[in-house]
Amino acid sequence: MTFVLTTELERSANRALPAPLSEAMTSILEHLREGCFQRSLCLIVSVTSVASGLEVGYEHYKGSYSNPVMYTPILLSGSLAVAGLLGAFSGVAARTALRLISIVTLADGIIGFCFHVRGVARKPGGWSIPVTNIVMGPPLFAPLLFGTSAYLGLMASYLRREEDLNRVGDKLGEIVEAGSSDWRTNLRYGRFQKHLSFVTVLWAFFSGFEAMYSHYKTNFRYKAQWTPVLLTPVLIAAGVGAIKSRRIANTVLPAVSALALADGAVGFYYHARGIARRPGGMRKPLYNTLYGPPIFAPLLFAACGFLGLMASLLRREKR
Repeated sequence: MTFVLTTELERSANRALPAPLSEAMTSILEHLREGCFQRSLCLIVSVTSVASGLEVGYEHYKGSYSNPVMYTPILLSGSLAVAGLLGAFSGVAARTALRLISIVTLADGIIGFCFHVRGVARKPGGWSIPVTNIVMGPPLFAPLLFGTSAYLGLMASYLRREEDLNRVGDKLGEIVEAGSSDWRTNLRYGRFQKHLSFVTVLWAFFSGFEAMYSHYKTNFRYKAQWTPVLLTPVLIAAGVGAIKSRRIANTVLPAVSALALADGAVGFYYHARGIARRPGGMRKPLYNTLYGPPIFAPLLFAACGFLGLMASLLRREKR
């Protein structure tokens, strides 16, 4: 018998939790499994886009906004936050404004990646001394990681609303579309486990690489700085395995993803503590946030864990 994580979680909740809590847990898992969590994901997009916008904002402030294109992620993160909030209240806004702004933001992340590659190439020695220039140049994969919220927003635009779960029309639609392998249908009905596992692999590589050379700058002063570097290949392996095997997607991937999520949360605490310990501490919050450890960077690694956990709770695509 195939092990299914959501089924086992429902059984455990029914055995261990009081009736109201177990019913709530079962309802959440069912909504996730069936792809009916558009409102919730829109709210997550809104919050995460604000955090990523702040991170990019002060990083580009350090560069004095020397290129006008450096303003685009700031404007787009605000637009995406508003679109996510609107999408939480309106399905039409989720399917139109949120989808459009998410696509534009993803494109902006790719363009930003090209600019960062060019920035590394323009440093003395260029790509002939890649390690030094990648470490000291603009953060190479940061623009792609900026697209995390936009990717979630694009995904949310195709999902169903929470209230659609028990609607007769949607139930009939699922029966009619049961044999379809169209990617839009897979997204709409929560069948995109392999796809999200692949995205987890990509994002883990990007964020792990960023963590490695960011911590390399400080010579890995604290042992905890090794944890995202060591967890990255494990998460990548779990994601690749999840693409090949449903069992790995339901066992190994959620365990490793939970570790990555916890590690990102702990990293956020360490970065906040690092800012507070700078001269002047919280009496100079703006200055110390600008020139201290990047406060939201560990949350990008935590986002990889979030993507992996979400993948483990979804259904496999139709072949």
